[in-house]
Amino acid sequence: MKLRYHLLLLLLVAGILLSGSALARQDSLLTAVDSILQRIDHTRIANYTMEVRLDVATKTISGQMELSWTNAARLPAADLRFHLYYNAWRNDKSAFLNSVRYHDRSGWNDYRDDEWAYCEVSSMKILGDTLFPEVEVSSALEYIQPNDGNEFDRTVLRLPLRRPVFPGETIRLALTWETKVPRTFARTGAIGDYFFLAQWFPKIGVFEPEGLWNCQQYIQTEYYADFGTYDVKLTVPRGWVVGATGREIARSDNPDSSTTHQYYQERVHDFTWVTTPHFQEFHQTFESPGLPPVDMRLLLMPDHLDKKERYLESTAAALKYYGSWFGPYPYGHVTVIDPAYQSGSGGMEYPTLFTGGTRWLSPPGTYSPESVTIHEAGHQFWYGIIANNEFDHAWMDEGFNSYAQQRVLRECYPPRELSKRYLEGFLPYVFSGVEILSRTGGADPYGGFYSDFKRDPMAVPSWRYGPGGYRLNSYNKPALMLQTLENYLGWETFQKVLSTYFQRWQFRHPRPADFFAVVNEVSGRDMKWFFDQAYGSADLFDYGVGEVKSKASQPLKGYWQSNGERQFFDGSGNGTPETSSFLNEAYIRRWGEAIFPVEVQLIFANGDTLLESWDGRERWKVFRYIRPDRLVKVTVDPDHKLMLDVNYANNSWVNKPQRNAAAFKWASKWMVWLQNLLEFMAFFS
Repeated sequence: MKLRYHLLLLLLVAGILLSGSALARQDSLLTAVDSILQRIDHTRIANYTMEVRLDVATKTISGQMELSWTNAARLPAADLRFHLYYNAWRNDKSAFLNSVRYHDRSGWNDYRDDEWAYCEVSSMKILGDTLFPEVEVSSALEYIQPNDGNEFDRTVLRLPLRRPVFPGETIRLALTWETKVPRTFARTGAIGDYFFLAQWFPKIGVFEPEGLWNCQQYIQTEYYADFGTYDVKLTVPRGWVVGATGREIARSDNPDSSTTHQYYQERVHDFTWVTTPHFQEFHQTFESPGLPPVDMRLLLMPDHLDKKERYLESTAAALKYYGSWFGPYPYGHVTVIDPAYQSGSGGMEYPTLFTGGTRWLSPPGTYSPESVTIHEAGHQFWYGIIANNEFDHAWMDEGFNSYAQQRVLRECYPPRELSKRYLEGFLPYVFSGVEILSRTGGADPYGGFYSDFKRDPMAVPSWRYGPGGYRLNSYNKPALMLQTLENYLGWETFQKVLSTYFQRWQFRHPRPADFFAVVNEVSGRDMKWFFDQAYGSADLFDYGVGEVKSKASQPLKGYWQSNGERQFFDGSGNGTPETSSFLNEAYIRRWGEAIFPVEVQLIFANGDTLLESWDGRERWKVFRYIRPDRLVKVTVDPDHKLMLDVNYANNSWVNKPQRNAAAFKWASKWMVWLQNLLEFMAFFS
């Protein structure tokens, strides 16, 4: 069938070139290509069959792979490009370690000689079929550095092709390679007899619809790959427990005291595995009305056995609420990994598998492991199923997931309580009843936004963010942007936005414009004005109370017509027709450059309350009232709809004269000292 498509394409190209104008030829050609591409199954672009063996003594993986790759772009692919992520630890001048130094991350500079790593392809050949002849291509392989030209970096491997892979065609390759596993760093590697293996095999990049490879050097970013089917045989020492992407479909013991575990999974874009002799395994079935059942497999370290129920309950909470809000989890199984102590592999997501994280002593009020478990389980939806380009648009999974995580926490758990750790973090103490105040309700990962908000626009590619900008623009700001959208549109509408987006774009690679289009479509509003500011610029939202005046009205002086008679009043107040009243003025300011409609709440001394609306476009607006009572309180955005407002301290004014300011200042200092003393005493009580 693929041969027929290829011949059809060639015939169409030849016919088009012989007729019509250049523009007509181009349009007709693209129409023909699109017709071919519509027949492609986008869940089977990159398909891997692998057999690998882990040598725990030398910390090496030897592997053989067959890869079938389909060109789903509109242009031919003249070459193939592969990620070799473990070459980030090949030497200390790789692009990855240069980036680590730039961001002042530690942990790698004390590597021993045997803790460095590599990923080397020893042979590669094209497997013959009706389209491509079988040919050995190892000698044509070359390392390239498309991002920075760094000759020491070998994280991208290129194979030039003798003839291109045309749109709709599939090419098959056979590879042999060896990977040396590094000491754990960046959530992969080995520590002792615990191996967490992510980004460990030669992985083909993404050939974008425009006909360009998205196969970047590894520069301390996350990952991006096409969907496909993985059929992987993993050979490890007998008795070691294995967790991996997919389901285990076969297991066999070998004469050399090893065991081969075979895992299989369709419709995923990565394959990660973990093995150690120490895991204890637990299973529980997730069931919720209207959602398919899911087998939850928990691999738990022995020192965290008391966290079993908390891991499983929080995983089930994510599956329930994400599934009911956005769309059902489609795989039927998920593996939860409790990482080894100091392994550096906690809090990370992979298809059908994720790592949590907790401590030996972690009381329920600390939300550990609940918070990280819900977050990483949620990534099965926002990353696993909606496979955005994390390299360029990390906010499309991290921001979505941080927003949704907070909704689940608010739905399932009481407010987080203040906790502190003593003895270098070993011993926790929860201050029962002392809730952490959060502008977003519940445990709040957004706080960093308010203390460090002037950074790159979110629209800048993630890998180009300046220092401190990645967390702000990938997690904090987009989560607040989405919460602001929910507040503005209403949960019922915004939930439809998210479910429509999720179901329309699952198993594909949406871009920011695709999400924005769904927002406009489902809400029935043009939200370009909002996204241009929140996403496309670094302009700040900041509305507040500028000045409030409340003055008693002066008695009337001059003429006044009453009962048909003209009277003169001298301003003394004697016989003045009006009752006593106050002129109240509230000046509301837009301190930031970004514009958003806000509400203003005004409360008077007699308890009367007014709620006014302002489109927020001008720099200021005055609300003026003549009433029997003074204004005593003014609040801008009383319901905190504009979560992107960078300074809530200026959002309210209260008519309470500050007296004894000096005494208050010193009393505040004494209260801080007293609080520290009481915390210290409470710990030992």
